[in-house]
Amino acid sequence: MSPCLAILNEIFGYPTFRAQQGEIVEHIAAGGDCLVLMPTGGGKSLCYQIPALVRRGAGLGVGVVVSPLIALMQDQVAALTECGVRAAYLNSALSGSEAAATERALRNGQLDLLYVAPERLMTPRFLDLLESIQVGLFAIDEAHCVSQWGHDFRPEYIQLSVLHERFPSVPRVALTATADELTRAEIIHRLALDSARIFISSFDRPNIHYRIVEKANARNQLLDFIRAEHMESDSSGKSGSQRCDSGIIYCLSRRKVDETAQWLQSQGLRALPYHAGMEADIRRRHQQIFQQEEGVVMVATIAFGMGIDKPDVRFVAHLDLPKSVEGYYQETGRAGRDGLAANAWMAYGLGDVVQQRKMIEESEADDAHKRMVTSKLDALLGLCETASCRRVQLLAYFGETSQPCGNCDTCLEAPATWDGTREAQMALSCVYRVERMSGFYFGAGHLIDILRGNLTERVKHRGHEQLSTFGIGATLTEAQWRTIFRQLIAYGLLTVDHNLHGALTLTPASRAVLKGEQKVTLRREVKSARTLNAPVKQRANLVKELSASARERWERLRTWRSKTAKTEGVPAYIIFHDNTLAEVAQLAPSTIGELRAVSGVGALKLERFGRQLLEVVAGEG
Repeated sequence: MSPCLAILNEIFGYPTFRAQQGEIVEHIAAGGDCLVLMPTGGGKSLCYQIPALVRRGAGLGVGVVVSPLIALMQDQVAALTECGVRAAYLNSALSGSEAAATERALRNGQLDLLYVAPERLMTPRFLDLLESIQVGLFAIDEAHCVSQWGHDFRPEYIQLSVLHERFPSVPRVALTATADELTRAEIIHRLALDSARIFISSFDRPNIHYRIVEKANARNQLLDFIRAEHMESDSSGKSGSQRCDSGIIYCLSRRKVDETAQWLQSQGLRALPYHAGMEADIRRRHQQIFQQEEGVVMVATIAFGMGIDKPDVRFVAHLDLPKSVEGYYQETGRAGRDGLAANAWMAYGLGDVVQQRKMIEESEADDAHKRMVTSKLDALLGLCETASCRRVQLLAYFGETSQPCGNCDTCLEAPATWDGTREAQMALSCVYRVERMSGFYFGAGHLIDILRGNLTERVKHRGHEQLSTFGIGATLTEAQWRTIFRQLIAYGLLTVDHNLHGALTLTPASRAVLKGEQKVTLRREVKSARTLNAPVKQRANLVKELSASARERWERLRTWRSKTAKTEGVPAYIIFHDNTLAEVAQLAPSTIGELRAVSGVGALKLERFGRQLLEVVAGEG
C-alpha cells in the first residue's frame, strides 16, 4: 500500500481514491507541480492534504495552504483536527496572542498543515518566516481568484508568483472548481505553472437537478418550490410539525436579502440573512448556526458560501440572475456536496437581463473588461433560454461534451419551441419605428404597450398610436411579449442601452430577421408549477431504502451526532457525514472491527467515538 493510500485509509477512513484523486496525490507527493480542476464535492481538499501529510512524514516540511476566506480555513482545520491532523490557520479572525501561538507552533515543527490568507502570506515578515522553516508544499485553493476574468477576483492572488521565485524547489498545486479556458490560462501564467501537469476532472455534478423558471411572483414561486421539494413531516410526529432541508438562497442586493429572509420567516421557515453590510458578529453567528444546525435556510449575497464545506445543503436557489456561468456553477455547486440528490433552482426574467446589463455599463472597468463580462453574461443567458439539456450546455461552456442528462427541467419536461419569426419582426420593427419617429429608443414596457394597443398617457404624449406597429400584437399578453423581448436580447437581436435608461436598441444581427432572411425559433415556457418526476425526490432515498429498524437507528445516530457536535463545538457533519451514519444504520455493526469497515470512519474517530456508536446502534446510548 502506498503512503498516500495508507493515509486515506487510516486518517480519513476511506478505502479508495475517487477518479483522478490517486494520480494527483501521488504526483504532488513526489514533488510535482499541478493545476487541478475538480467540481465542488469532488474531493479537492484531499488532493493537497494527503500529499502534505506524506511529505511531512518524510521530513520534508509543513504544508502551507493559501485560502481566500476565513470560513473555509476554519471548516477545514476543524475537520482535520477531528481526524487527528495537526492543523491551524492564520487570518484576521485571530487575536494577536493566538496568531503568535500559531507562529510558534509553525517554527517548532508542531504543525502538519497551515492555512493562511493571501494578504498574510505576502507580507515580508511572513515570507521571511517561511524561509526560516522547511515547507513541504504550497496549495493555492480557489485558484480562479487569480484571474481578472474570474468571478471572485482577488488582487492579492496575483502576487503569488513570488512562491515560485523564493521557493523554487517546493511543489505547488493550484486548485479550483470553476475555470473556463481563458481563466485556466491566466492561472497558469500568474502562478508560473507553465511546466505543471493539468488535471481536469469532469465538471458534471449528476446529483444536482437544474431548474430555471420564468419569474412571475418570484417569492411565492420560491416558497412553493421549497414546500413541495424540501419540507417533510418532522420525525417527532407532532401535528403540523415540518422540517426543512438546509438551503441557500442568493439575492443580488443586501436589501433584498434582508426582505426575503424576513418574509420567509413570516412563512414559518427558519431563514437567516447574510451580507457584508451586517455587523460582523451577527454575520459570524448566522454562519455558525447554518453550519452547525439543521433545517436552516441562508439568504445571502454571493459573499456567502465559498469554502463552506457543509455537505448536506439540499438546494441552492437564485432570486436574481448571477453574472456568469462560472458564478452560477460555483454557487449551485454548494448543493449536494455529499453526492446525494439536490436542487439548483432559479427564477429569471427580463428585469434580470436589464439589471445585469446596467451593472456592466455603469462599472468603472475598461472597455475590454466590459466586453469580456458581457460575453460571459451572454453565455449565461443562453443557458437560461436553451430548450435543450441544460447540463449539456453548462458542461460545454467548460469544454466538456456530454449527452442529455435526464436530470434537468428541459430533459424531464422539454419546453416546446415555436416559429416566432413574425412576432420577432413585430418587436424589432416597433423598436425601429419608435426610434425613427422620436429620435431615441424606449424600454420594453413602452414597446409592449404600443404592440398591444394600450393607449397610455405616454403613448398619446409621444404620438406612438400613429405607428403602424400600434396594436399589431394585441393577441399576445404582456407576459408573453416580455418573454419574447427577453429571448430577443438573449439571442443578440436586441441590446440594452443604459445610457438611455435601459432602452432596447437594434443590433446588426436584427437586420436579417427584419428582411425575412432568418427565422427565429422561440422557447415556449412550461406552464406546470412543478417539474414532472423531479429527481430531487431521491433526496431521501438514503433513508427510504433503510428498513424500519435501520431508520430507528438512523434517527438515534442523528440525535447522538447533534449532541456530540454541540459538545465539541463543531458542525454535525464534521463528526460524521450523513452517508457514514446511514451506512452504520444499515450495517448495524456490533464490534469495533465491523465499524472500522464503514467508509468515513478513520482511526482517531474510531478510537474517540467507536464505543458510543455501537451503544447507540444497540439502543443503549
